[in-house]
Amino acid sequence: MGAGVDPTQMCRRLVDKVGRWEQLFAVADPNLLVLFEDWLEALEEEVITLVKEQGSADPDQVSGKLGLSPAGASFLLGKLKQEGRLA
Repeated sequence: MGAGVDPTQMCRRLVDKVGRWEQLFAVADPNLLVLFEDWLEALEEEVITLVKEQGSADPDQVSGKLGLSPAGASFLLGKLKQEGRLA
């Protein structure tokens, strides 16, 4: 994973594109969304594993270990906590 990847920004861009579905439909393969969902699910599992190993859900540590931006790590940690997948 590249350094400074920000899932929050990626999700915002995806939502913007889906909001313009007529344009996106004309140029995008439907499998693209499936690939994005698979990537996000794998990233979430990496975050969960890391937090269990570290015993801490510190966004700075998660971002450093997984090559995410601090904002991206905070977003994922908050999402996973909200879903009940992290304590």
